[in-house]
Amino acid sequence: MTLFESLKKYTTVVADTGDIDAIAHHRPQDATTNPSLLYKAAQMPAYRHLVEEATDAASELGGTDTQMAEEFIDRLFVLFGSEILKVVPGRVSTEVAASLSFDTEATIAKARKLISLYEKKGVTRVRILIKIASTWEGIRPAELLEKEGIHCNLTLLFSFAQAVACAEAGVTLISPFVGRIYDWYKKEGAGKEIQPDQDPGVASVTRIYNYYKKYDYKTQVMGASFRNVNQIGGLAGCDLLTISPDLLDQLEKADGTLNRKLDPAKAKAIKEERLHLDEKTFRWMHNEDAMAVEKLSEGIRKFYADTCKLEQYVRETQLPRVLKQELAHQTT
Repeated sequence: MTLFESLKKYTTVVADTGDIDAIAHHRPQDATTNPSLLYKAAQMPAYRHLVEEATDAASELGGTDTQMAEEFIDRLFVLFGSEILKVVPGRVSTEVAASLSFDTEATIAKARKLISLYEKKGVTRVRILIKIASTWEGIRPAELLEKEGIHCNLTLLFSFAQAVACAEAGVTLISPFVGRIYDWYKKEGAGKEIQPDQDPGVASVTRIYNYYKKYDYKTQVMGASFRNVNQIGGLAGCDLLTISPDLLDQLEKADGTLNRKLDPAKAKAIKEERLHLDEKTFRWMHNEDAMAVEKLSEGIRKFYADTCKLEQYVRETQLPRVLKQELAHQTT
């Protein structure tokens, strides 16, 4: 048995990439995308046809370059998501723009639009998870969207406060970032290696998982952002784990078995007081976690930066192509 096969006995494996060929190779249940992953995928020759289709759709809408660039990104995300769903049996996560992380109404509108675009392509909403940053202003629209049958994946989750608020809002799934938590604590320790049994990212997800199972929350936990196989093994038994192709390769090539680390039956025995967070309590509790404050802000900035790269990419390489085609058509 390989480590990959062993892991699948306890945990739903999700591919963390925009590379459709890599997803097809590993045959995961679900897949997740984000602006960073899709920016990389958009550069690949294999997916040029999706980039051009998104550009054509944006140019038909018209408007300013900014409006067309925004439309291009929405269309590109949905096109990639639709293709991914042809090779996975489950769901794909599609991200709301990071620039909307503190805009509740705009997040709701964007989520509804993305779902509408999917449905026009014949994809039912039960196969889509709308990814939203787990700010207070992101959790509130997720609560409303869930009631409309639009399922949400609350991402960039670093603090216990974020996890509690998401569970109370009834979101479908959360994505706590293991590797980025590890990175922060390693940097704080002057780069000193952290032993696997003391990994703070693994400890954070374990605490969240146990809390959810103890109090019977339906929200699923999907560990994300892994740096090594040890982190994955430390969370064997988590509801889902979203893993990069490189680490999936390592799991598939390594023989062995993984012992189950997270178990809902064992979670019932933990001693953790149940919390109910209003906005003030949430903000204070989150603010008390310096790592979470820093990594959430950094994550939003990074996703926004990659969205800007996508916008720049379409302006510089795709819109000129469309303009040339239009001019050629006008002269014939």
